[in-house]
Amino acid sequence: MEEKIMNGKKNGMVVLLLNFVAVIASIVGIVFGGIMVEDNKSPLLLVGSIILCTVTCFIWAGLRVLAPQEALVLTLFGKYIGTIKEAGFYFVNPFCSAVNPAAKTHLNQSGDVNTKNMTGTTEASTKKISLKVMTLNNNRQKINDCLGNPVEIGIAVTWRITDTAKAVFNVDNYKEFLSLQCDSALRNIVRIYPYDVAPNVDTTGDGIADEGSLRGSSDTVANRIKDEIQERVNEAGIEIVDARITYLAYASEIAAVMLQRQQASAIIDARKMIVDGAVGMVEMALERLNEKEIVELDEERKAAMVSNLLVVLCGNHDAQPIVNSGSLY
Repeated sequence: MEEKIMNGKKNGMVVLLLNFVAVIASIVGIVFGGIMVEDNKSPLLLVGSIILCTVTCFIWAGLRVLAPQEALVLTLFGKYIGTIKEAGFYFVNPFCSAVNPAAKTHLNQSGDVNTKNMTGTTEASTKKISLKVMTLNNNRQKINDCLGNPVEIGIAVTWRITDTAKAVFNVDNYKEFLSLQCDSALRNIVRIYPYDVAPNVDTTGDGIADEGSLRGSSDTVANRIKDEIQERVNEAGIEIVDARITYLAYASEIAAVMLQRQQASAIIDARKMIVDGAVGMVEMALERLNEKEIVELDEERKAAMVSNLLVVLCGNHDAQPIVNSGSLY
């Protein structure tokens, strides 16, 4: 289905004024026609005025107003005749009907807010299609990453309609279609990555292990999700502007265990750094003692000194100094 843009229909104000004049003329004609019929005169004026009044009622149905960034998809007896996109006051064929299959669909996104009028009742859904950029916040999903760990993740997808004909006629409901494709694309991409960096995991498909992860490569993951969704919704005339991860965490059933694992990994990394620094300081101390020739130590005393320094430098608590008043030997 190809989109047809309707131009040159912005004459609603002229038709409105002419129709208003026709309504007044028909009312006057009905009054005078009724008087003429009572006087046994020709009823042509009365009949013509009634016909004119009936025609004006149909003309009101052809007046349409469009705000900026709105579109109206029109069909005539089931045939698609075109789309009006430019803002203005239009007059179209009164028998044309606007089509928007997603008018009553309300998702967790911008543009789907139920507005209420002064009486407190919800206003009827419009058949106009919004061309504005909208944001879809899909519900959080529980998905297993590439290591089988359950992860809860949520995304926000920014989108807009670029082809109204495809959006209306190629899919049953373009809002629900977009939401389902977002869920499906999210699952396909998340299954490729681990939550955190893991060894021997290939996330790019080139056969080489890399350091890609959901937590550390969020921009890369978001771009892949965006491309995946765009490929799926092209047939619906939808453009995906952006896709971002809004929530990412381990599932509640393993969150505590994974937190302990992260804490253990952090402790090991910290200890490794402390030990590396302590060994460097001991090495530097021994070299300085030899250079200054302050004291000569045999191998046994060097080993004892190294042991004491490592205990002091790597201990969790501050060392308590002991003064040696005797001989070192």
